[in-house]
Amino acid sequence: MVENFDNTTQKSEQPKRRDNRPSDEDLIERFQKGDVYAFDLIVKRYKEQLLNFVYRFVGSQEEAEDIVQETFLRVYRKRHAYKRIAKFSTWIYTIAGNLSRTELRRRKRRRMFSVTDMGFEDRDYEISDDGHNPETQVDSVIQEEIIHWEINNLSPKFREVIILRDVQELSYEEISKIIKVPIGTVKSRVNRGRLKLQGKLKHLLKKK
Repeated sequence: MVENFDNTTQKSEQPKRRDNRPSDEDLIERFQKGDVYAFDLIVKRYKEQLLNFVYRFVGSQEEAEDIVQETFLRVYRKRHAYKRIAKFSTWIYTIAGNLSRTELRRRKRRRMFSVTDMGFEDRDYEISDDGHNPETQVDSVIQEEIIHWEINNLSPKFREVIILRDVQELSYEEISKIIKVPIGTVKSRVNRGRLKLQGKLKHLLKKK
């Protein structure tokens, strides 16, 4: 794990806005000019939502934390690569998404993640969460775990758009810029991903 960036510098004076909250683009511009406290604010603003996004993508809390830390490291080191013509959120999600896809490719090469070779009927649906016993949990918690499990079992191209659209609630346009495919392709993948997920969840509910 890399170091935590939450406590690095003293607070600097912030520009006043109607809501007293600078935009992401204002913060990265201030950081590019040397205001490191602006970077702290970026971390605090994006840390939880990036963790949620990456965790649902790679399915491991520890790996998600490492990827998010690496994302912030890259923002820190490559801050001058950002140009204001793009939304900052698009830029940082692109970095996190690229790192997540790299991790999935590494898993495939190491043969650590091979569920795509298994048939749907033969797949083991045991939830891999240490200390978690579904029989002792309420139905809503079990359903949430099953949904997460099935999202994680989608192929990466469908998993990514489902997480960005239905979990992170990003627009089709922003998703298009993040994964660098046309909006029509994004919409098609979202619809197909939803159908695949719906089919799997219906199948599970019938088996219960």
